[in-house]
Amino acid sequence: MLLSRATTGFRLAVVQLHVTKVKVDNLSRARGLIKEAAAQGAKVVVLPECFNSPYGTGFFPEYAEKIPGESSQVLSEAAKESQVYLVGGSIPEEDDGGKLYNTCPVFGPDGSLVLKHRKIHLFDIDVPGKIRFQESETLSPGSNLSMFDTPYCRVGVGICYDMRFAELAQLYSKKGCQLLVYPGAFNMTTGPAHWELLQRGRAVDNQVYVATASPARDETASYVAWGHSTVVSPWGEVISKAGSEETVVYADIDLQYLANVRQQIPITAQRRSDLYTVNAVQEG
Repeated sequence: MLLSRATTGFRLAVVQLHVTKVKVDNLSRARGLIKEAAAQGAKVVVLPECFNSPYGTGFFPEYAEKIPGESSQVLSEAAKESQVYLVGGSIPEEDDGGKLYNTCPVFGPDGSLVLKHRKIHLFDIDVPGKIRFQESETLSPGSNLSMFDTPYCRVGVGICYDMRFAELAQLYSKKGCQLLVYPGAFNMTTGPAHWELLQRGRAVDNQVYVATASPARDETASYVAWGHSTVVSPWGEVISKAGSEETVVYADIDLQYLANVRQQIPITAQRRSDLYTVNAVQEG
């Protein structure tokens, strides 16, 4: 590869947390790993999907919280004490009307709630003989795009199954996002088949950085996460990748490198908007 790398940008940390049935323990360990990531120079930290509770339709009602609530308060304090932008994975959220959502809250370095992304595409699949899962049995879908600005770049947020929908990533790129983050919990069927493939596809298609944060693998859980939290470059290279255990992985996000990729292969300018286009119906 002939592309040159510059030194402009920031450090990203992806936390692959071992999630248990004890919410207070999950929150405490997450807070500790956020602090560890900040000590390593991270400016943006991403937690995994359902970081505060086991993943499963039977668990969502039991662990659901309002926002603000117990988990979001811990995240707010952690972001402020570590002075980071914190993508708070996701938690089961209950709204004032009693509906449940799979929701990612994002906090700024001052501890303020920047946005909350409710998972747009619910994970309803049936692979005969392997896995059947229906989030829609207990959850409602979100209806908004979710982006936030940092001093470094604009960031687009999705949750797990959202990553399968190329249109969402294209809209985020079209709206100026240079980093897409997907807290996610792919399983032992879809993980080895599609986890890395989808990330690399979204990155190459849109010439953006893509980061995913999975729970660590727990073979004793009712839903076994694949793990392998990853960061992919705009060239489609895997630049950081975890194994299956609890860990924090880091990537230096180089925005000059991103600009170089876009200049050398200028697909944005070459798109045939006279023949096709992707537009948002509902703005975030």
